[in-house]
Amino acid sequence: MALVKLYDSLSRSVRVFEPLGDGPVGIYSCGPTVYARQHLGNMRPYVFADLLRRTLNSAGYTVKHVINITDVGHLTSDADEGADKVELAASRANTSALAITELYTSLFQADLRRLSVLAPDVWAKASAHIPEQIAMIEQLSARGFTYEAADGVYFDASRAPHYGELSGLRASAEHSRIGDQRSDKRNHADFALWKFSTSSGPRRQLEWPSPWGVGFPGWHIECSAMASKYLGNQFEIHTGGIDHIAVHHSNEIAQAESALGVRPWVKYWMHGAWLTMQGSKIAKSAGMAPNLDDLSAIGLSAPAFRYYFMTAHYRSSLDLSLEALRAAETGFDRMSHFVEQHVANTSEKSSADATAAQAEWRRQFYDALCDDLDAPRAIAVLWCILADSSLATGARARLIAELGSSLGLAWQTNRAVHGSPEALQLLEARERARAERDFAKADALRAELSNRGFSIEDSAEGPVLRRAR
Repeated sequence: MALVKLYDSLSRSVRVFEPLGDGPVGIYSCGPTVYARQHLGNMRPYVFADLLRRTLNSAGYTVKHVINITDVGHLTSDADEGADKVELAASRANTSALAITELYTSLFQADLRRLSVLAPDVWAKASAHIPEQIAMIEQLSARGFTYEAADGVYFDASRAPHYGELSGLRASAEHSRIGDQRSDKRNHADFALWKFSTSSGPRRQLEWPSPWGVGFPGWHIECSAMASKYLGNQFEIHTGGIDHIAVHHSNEIAQAESALGVRPWVKYWMHGAWLTMQGSKIAKSAGMAPNLDDLSAIGLSAPAFRYYFMTAHYRSSLDLSLEALRAAETGFDRMSHFVEQHVANTSEKSSADATAAQAEWRRQFYDALCDDLDAPRAIAVLWCILADSSLATGARARLIAELGSSLGLAWQTNRAVHGSPEALQLLEARERARAERDFAKADALRAELSNRGFSIEDSAEGPVLRRAR
């Protein structure tokens, strides 16, 4: 197996990856709350998790990947107060909670496919795992980690000696900025495991019987219960966004380790930075929530947007702007055209020196990926390959296509010349005319291509035929 180094948020250090055993590497990624369309910022954690999975595969590991779908229990306040986001969306749309969750789950999964994110081995819906969540709460109760308040069953964070290590906040007044101020909670950091249904207000659509009465699970318990079901009482990697550190993931660790009697529950915690817009986090609540369809409306493809994600390290914030997107699109288009126009060229002979050069480029590329998923450095290697005139164009195109797949990059241009053999024939005729120094004919062929809606960009790697915007 290749040596892989990953940044662990818990130890706050880059660590050499070592699996727990000989089986598949377990990865659990916190999924979306499916009450609305996922925006561009929501996509970044899944592209990052997909890059992690592909990198581990490239290093020789098999992976079992689980992504959850939160379709119940996530309230409008992370402090266990407010309306259930799914129930609220259903009420506003005058439809069922099931219709809301099915619609937005389907859209989310379709968006992941557009971004070439590999489907997980398991899609785990919270509402389909109520027995597992109840069982884990019962384990916590038997071990003395719970108490009942007026509105539900709570986890007593003061009983967990390691609570808050991930965030750096202890279960004390330090945590008051996160917890709510209700008097019936013993500690600010305590969180709901099971919420009681109330007789006031509209009747909930999503509720179940339990040993504590009819109600619904808290937001955090679902991930601990489902991750443990599919990946075991201990597994290798848990991923999410940096906004999960202070509350959700801190609570997951506390309840899972307390219920299962293990430590550590997860060996490596990995978190991706935000995608921002004008310096602020993209958020539905702020009214800034563009999605992939909005990019399509301005002519930017999902593969080019994935390339844009790869231009920044997953732990670095990335600001969304039209200028940055167009720059990424230009780079992606240029590399895509090179691959498309030369990948089938197998006429050149390969020398021993060329074979050695390709091996060296592969080494540099995978060294970058195995160094905490350094995608920007890996992208830089692809550009070096593109410029390496010691390699034949076909060999370079095939190497870029091969390595690009480890980044999940599908080389397809926004303005590709698919289904236009006449345009390609005109381009080839123009190149023959230039080689014969018949520049008048070459200019006439360029004009004919322009009339057909194409432009030619001459580069060191050869001419690139583009469809006009």
